[in-house]
Amino acid sequence: MPHLRVNDTELHYLDEGQGERVVLFLHAFPLSSAMWSRQVAEVAKDHRVIAPDYRGLGRSAPSAEISSMSLLARDVQALLGARGIARAALVGLSMGGYLSFELYRQAPELFRGLALADTRASADTAEGRAGREDFARGALAHGLGWVADQLTPKLLRPTPSAAAVAELHALIAAGTPEGVAAAQRGMAERPDSFGTLASITCPTLVLVGAEDTLTPPADAEAMRAKLPKAELVYIPEAGHISCIENPNAFTRALRDFLAALP
Repeated sequence: MPHLRVNDTELHYLDEGQGERVVLFLHAFPLSSAMWSRQVAEVAKDHRVIAPDYRGLGRSAPSAEISSMSLLARDVQALLGARGIARAALVGLSMGGYLSFELYRQAPELFRGLALADTRASADTAEGRAGREDFARGALAHGLGWVADQLTPKLLRPTPSAAAVAELHALIAAGTPEGVAAAQRGMAERPDSFGTLASITCPTLVLVGAEDTLTPPADAEAMRAKLPKAELVYIPEAGHISCIENPNAFTRALRDFLAALP
């Protein structure tokens, strides 16, 4: 897994496959690019795949700054520029969706297409922002084991497999408490993105786990109604991290979408 110094931080990322058709995968909180392992293996057969770890998550170094969506978007653009990539199809799940919205505001010309999975366009409420700050402080005080215990039941469907639980614990353990806290604080200050949806003119796929309780199907339906060129696909037998809980259905829908892009 290569690494690159950008914007005074060190980012680790995947760069798999080859060709002019590029797919950028943006991961969920508090996981890493490794959550996309099944999708990368398939998509890289006929695309070049880039998948970074955000600051302090996965194998990227933490920094002293809050991981705002604006800062992470600049990190991603610097990474793509360094790798000679001017256009890509983006796939963002949960926090990766929030980051995708910010990237579209900063660089709409980047987008060949956009897949939004298990995410929402609305900003946090005051209560939600307070909860993120409490969680950030808890992560710093109690560590990644506490983070995994708190979050895993929310990220998976109500009756998850033991393998999915173990995989999420391992993914969370690869990060840092500082990265978790910085990401929570960055998500807390993200803007409302409903106004951005109408301007997203590239082909768009909205994916949602049918059993997602964090960003339920109603959130996906609300985004679909505002997006000019979107289709909505429900992933059965999956919660919030639908690419892990039902990878075959997720990957099939994604590959069909990517194959149809101009």
